[in-house]
Amino acid sequence: MYLITLLYQFITHIRNYLYDKGYFKTYQPNSPRLINVGNLTVGGTGKTPHVELLIRRFLPTQNLATLSRGYGRKTKGFRIASPTDTPETLGDEPYQMHQKAYSLADSRLIITVGEKRVFAVQAIEKLVPKIDLVLLDDAFQHRAIKAHFNLLLTDYNRLFYDDLPFPSGRLREGRQGAKRADAVIVSKCPPNLSIEQQASIKQQVLRYAKPKTPVFFTSLRYELPLPAGTRVSLLTGIARAKPMLQYLKTIYEIDKHFEFPDHHAYTEADIAQITTLYPILTTEKDWTKLSQPAFSACLRGRQVLTLPIEVYFLKDEAFFWELLQQHIG
Repeated sequence: MYLITLLYQFITHIRNYLYDKGYFKTYQPNSPRLINVGNLTVGGTGKTPHVELLIRRFLPTQNLATLSRGYGRKTKGFRIASPTDTPETLGDEPYQMHQKAYSLADSRLIITVGEKRVFAVQAIEKLVPKIDLVLLDDAFQHRAIKAHFNLLLTDYNRLFYDDLPFPSGRLREGRQGAKRADAVIVSKCPPNLSIEQQASIKQQVLRYAKPKTPVFFTSLRYELPLPAGTRVSLLTGIARAKPMLQYLKTIYEIDKHFEFPDHHAYTEADIAQITTLYPILTTEKDWTKLSQPAFSACLRGRQVLTLPIEVYFLKDEAFFWELLQQHIG
C-alpha cells in the first residue's frame, strides 16, 4: 500500500509542478473575484459552515455566488439553483445553502453547481454579470481555476501534517500542497485551545505552507434545540461524526447514534431501522434530504430536530477579514 501511496503522491506532484510552471493553463477572471475554500484532506474539515460564514460577512455589500461540485447529485453540468431544485439535483450541501439563501430572500446571492469549475465561472460571468464575488467550495485541487484568495482548512482532529496521501491516508495530494494557501484555518478546535497549543500547531503548519502564511483557529457553536440533560438519539450522515457525538454527550443523554456514510442517500428502509422513543437530533445537511416529501410518511409522529452550527474565531478575526479584503479588493 505504501508503494501505491508514493506513486499517487508522485503523480499529484508532477501535475502540480506542470501547473506551477505554466505548462497547464489556468483561468482567473478580473471580475468576479474568486475565494477558494478547500482542503488537502477528503471531507470533514467544515468547508460548508466556513462558506456560510463568508456569505454572512459579504452579502450586505457584495453580489455573491457560491460554486460547488454538487457531490452526490443526479444531474450533470452547470446549474443555477431555483425553487424547484432538490438535494438530488444540487447535492446536499449546495441545497442546504440554497434553502438558507431563500430564507434570506436576498437577490444578491445565487447558489450554483458545476463539476467543471472554469466553465462554471465563465457561465456565471455570462449569465449573471452583476456578481462581484464567487465563493468556490472545495476547489483547492482544481488547478485549472485560479482564485484570488486560497483558504486552506485543516481539521484539528486530523491535521494535514500528520496525515498521508491515498491510500495510506486521506490526503488528496502531498502536504506540500499547503504552499498554495494564502491563509490556513485550523477548524473544529476545542474552544479552550491554549495559546501554546495554537503556536505549536502553527509551527507545524508552516513547515509546509509558505513562510509567514497566516494561521487562524476556529471552532463550532451549536444551536441546541432541547434543554440540557434531555435523552435523545443522534442521526448523522457526515464525514466525521465523532467530535459532534463527543460534544453532545456533554450536553445530552445519548440513547443511540444512527450513523450513515457521508452524503448518504437515505431510503425508506434506512428510516425504518431508526427505532427510538426519544427525540432525534440530526445535522442541517442530513435534514435537507430527510425533509423531502418522500420521507414524510416514514417520519410522521417522530420528533426530528436539527443542530444548526456557526463558525467563530478563537482570536484574530479582525485580522482575517482585513487580509481577505486586501486580496479581493
